[in-house]
Amino acid sequence: MDIQNRIENYWEDAAPSFNSWIQYELGSFKKNAWMKLISKNIPANDRLEVLDIGTGPGFFAIIMSEMTHHVTAVDCSPNMIHYASHNAKQAGVSPKFHMMDSHMLDFPDNQFDVVMCRNLTWTLKEPEKAYGEWKRVLKPGGTLLIFDANWYLRFFNSELNESFKEDMRRIEAMGLIDPYDYEDTQECDKISLALPLSRQYRPQWDLKVLQECGFTNIRQNPDITELVWDEDEKIRYRSTPLFMVRAQK
Repeated sequence: MDIQNRIENYWEDAAPSFNSWIQYELGSFKKNAWMKLISKNIPANDRLEVLDIGTGPGFFAIIMSEMTHHVTAVDCSPNMIHYASHNAKQAGVSPKFHMMDSHMLDFPDNQFDVVMCRNLTWTLKEPEKAYGEWKRVLKPGGTLLIFDANWYLRFFNSELNESFKEDMRRIEAMGLIDPYDYEDTQECDKISLALPLSRQYRPQWDLKVLQECGFTNIRQNPDITELVWDEDEKIRYRSTPLFMVRAQK
């Protein structure tokens, strides 16, 4: 089985539990926190054409629709699309969902004002190819927003690995429940070891590759955890802060 099939199978199995986490996010302070952060980084327009890549159970698709934008969302997992469609219906919004490989988007050139994703890029088997594809579907002047972290750099950095172990000891001592207890840890670790971005220091890598792809006005915020994470997440993922990269076509 090739790496792409393993990735798709992994997230297909993870969809039910991941959906529970998204349900929590939609009912917490995080929803408005993400809306506020995103609004500051996209054009001030009430009806943007937005593409949410790797939508999962639809968090970005839902909140962007509630912000009155016209949203298209894609994911490679049928289960994720199922939950996203259900969650959007419950929220009273109507983004368009498609099952699609993020490396090969079935959209014409220059279609979207905003392309965005969260915790997706680390899973890409060919990230440079994907970034080029995302640029293709952006309109001239369009905005790319990437939210991600160095989730598995610890396998290649002893200092980060020690920090991760310390975080795990702390959360165990505090009795914190793992929101991702669905994970097949061994399979996830094996997949991450086979993915190119697990070995890269990010967002430095992203800035370089986006510039090579022809993006302009590239900016980063290396740590947005205080803006969008709850207190448990700040403890659990202390050694892997969430970053943001913003770029324009």
